[in-house]
Amino acid sequence: MSESSDAQAMSEWVTAVARELGLEGALDSGTTVDLVLDLTSDVAHGVSRPAAPVTAFLIGVAAGRADDPAVAARDYADKVGRLAKGWDADTERAVPANDQSQRA
Repeated sequence: MSESSDAQAMSEWVTAVARELGLEGALDSGTTVDLVLDLTSDVAHGVSRPAAPVTAFLIGVAAGRADDPAVAARDYADKVGRLAKGWDADTERAVPANDQSQRA
């Protein structure tokens, strides 16, 4: 089965950007794309469409400051995804994602 033209373009783009930013080998592009698409979908549907790319950027900045950026990005995306899914709920908003003492 062949990959769609959008998926092929995305794969080529992510590879080119990772190379341009010196990130070859620092991440699994397939997993990263899925992570970002899932996160931005949660934010776009739970909060607002314009919040999705900004949220992805903020997670990238926060993850880049962590000891292990790949692990932190997954942790932060999970935490923020849950926050977005419950955004309209009457619950407490969240523990700050950058609180390293809260990470397992």
